[in-house]
Amino acid sequence: MALTAPQPSGAVAALLPGGRLHLQHGPIDIIAEAFGVPLAIRAAHARAAARFSTVLEELVAELPALRLPGARVNGPIARRMAEAVAPFRPAFITPMAAVAGAVAEEVLAALSGPGISRAYANNGGDIALWLAQGEELTCALAASGGVDLVTVRAADPVRGIATSGWRGRSFSLGIADAVTVVARSAAMADAAATMIANAVDLDHSGIQRRPACAVQCDSDLGDRLVTVAVPPLTDADRARALETGLRAAQGFCARGLIEGAALFLQGERRVTGVLALEQGDASG
Repeated sequence: MALTAPQPSGAVAALLPGGRLHLQHGPIDIIAEAFGVPLAIRAAHARAAARFSTVLEELVAELPALRLPGARVNGPIARRMAEAVAPFRPAFITPMAAVAGAVAEEVLAALSGPGISRAYANNGGDIALWLAQGEELTCALAASGGVDLVTVRAADPVRGIATSGWRGRSFSLGIADAVTVVARSAAMADAAATMIANAVDLDHSGIQRRPACAVQCDSDLGDRLVTVAVPPLTDADRARALETGLRAAQGFCARGLIEGAALFLQGERRVTGVLALEQGDASG
């Protein structure tokens, strides 16, 4: 059922069975949901649809700058992206590493309001959360093996969940099947998941890589080599790659950039931070 008529921009908002909100425009595809008083939910959906209708144009207007590390940006989403990646420098990272999480946060901000007890915006697996006092949400992690669900309570610092890896929709310099991060914001989780997934790596002749620009001509990664295939690895190789990524994740936890991470590679996992605590795992 259409919530609003398609905007001149081409953005579409529709209600799905069960009351979830589907927002789609170009490459952006979001499932969002608000819980609370019915009238408040309808108002929240209308606010989210209105805000979403301009998101893609705003990002496209600043796309050249967003594909560069350290460039000056102006819009609210672009600034959120830039702020999220800044703590990870001097390593190479552009604001595009936080785009999905930042867009999810912008939609979530429109959803939250009077009469809403909890809400989420899921942008392709990068999730922004809003919880009133005493509320909680249980989220499925977009990763394989090990951790399947994580419950976030209002008293917890976590408000964002993001996943990255070479098998995902974005390019990766590493070989992780998936890295899921929980953090204080979805944009920060998105940026950190990218960096940790890049760190899960090793020198192996069977790993196939191509220049990012050869796979996607306008990639912000330029001619950096991205992973396109990973052969079956030995136990020792998997452990070495995962431990490298785990050290990066532990460092980000120690700096207060993230609250926890789960790293997955060919059926094996490593966890740290609050995810380690929830699983009773000693590796964190």
